Amino acid sequence: MLSYYCSVLSNQLRVAAVTAIAPISWGTTYLVTSELLPPGRPLLAAVLRALPAGLLLLAITRTLPVGGWWWRSLVLGTLNIGAFFAFLFLAAYRLPGGVAATMGAIGPVLVAVLASLLVGEALTVRRVVAGFAGVLGVALIVLQADARLDAVGVVAALAGAVSMSLGSVLSKRWGRPQVGRRIGARRRTSPDLDPNAGSGAPVSGLALTAWQLVAGGLVLVPVLLLVEGLPSDAPDAAAIGGYAYLSLVGTALAYALWFRGIAALPVGSVSFLGLLSPVVAVLAGLVVLGEALSLGQLLGIAVVAGSLILVFTARRPRAILSA
Repeated sequence: MLSYYCSVLSNQLRVAAVTAIAPISWGTTYLVTSELLPPGRPLLAAVLRALPAGLLLLAITRTLPVGGWWWRSLVLGTLNIGAFFAFLFLAAYRLPGGVAATMGAIGPVLVAVLASLLVGEALTVRRVVAGFAGVLGVALIVLQADARLDAVGVVAALAGAVSMSLGSVLSKRWGRPQVGRRIGARRRTSPDLDPNAGSGAPVSGLALTAWQLVAGGLVLVPVLLLVEGLPSDAPDAAAIGGYAYLSLVGTALAYALWFRGIAALPVGSVSFLGLLSPVVAVLAGLVVLGEALSLGQLLGIAVVAGSLILVFTARRPRAILSA
């Protein structure tokens, strides 16, 4: 029994380690944005992250959704990408970065509750304790004593956390379709066949990621045109490199690994990996910009690490609530 538990735990930790590449890459976003991208264009960066990445994955997989997966892709893309990025942009402008990050750190608690209601995962004492410990750890890492609060910014930050949390749980609930429609394939015209059944092309995790990124990017385009407008100047080489990194590594690769982790592990556990983003952001500032770490930040990193250990070493947890 013990050897079986150790084997399962080892496999889960390997999957979690690969999935963690996603939030680790997201943690470098602030550094790349502040050092390489033009200032004051967060929505442009969001569109150039999501849409090219989605189109690239779509060109690789050459698979389109069929039937109900058109609207499901739109819903997931809006929650995980479009609405999430828009709320993140609004919160970033209305709140100090530390406040926005601390608000976003409630995501694991929200996911734990939603997962218990929508996918039947147990809401355990361990997850609840780890969730609030994660919020405390992130607050110690990024929150400043003179941080100011803004009602609109707080609502936007909370809405962003809810959007991403609900999108993650729905991704787990809906899973992945068995077949899609191969781009360029003929539609079925026989009266005995369902024309919406596609060409029988298998749907990979990359294809599902592509659908969401394209949908989320398209949702953001009108917001970009309304709020920021198109840029008047061409990007320089540094900006092009920054956009390429965010699109290829921080979006295409990151979201593909993130959704793969959600499919393979309990979504309530995967969500805790998002706590790594502010940790990486602070460490990147230390390594690249020479910023110093305070004692409080070191304590915060230790608390975040403790919350991750608490979640990923759980064994037959006792449920507070389950569906």
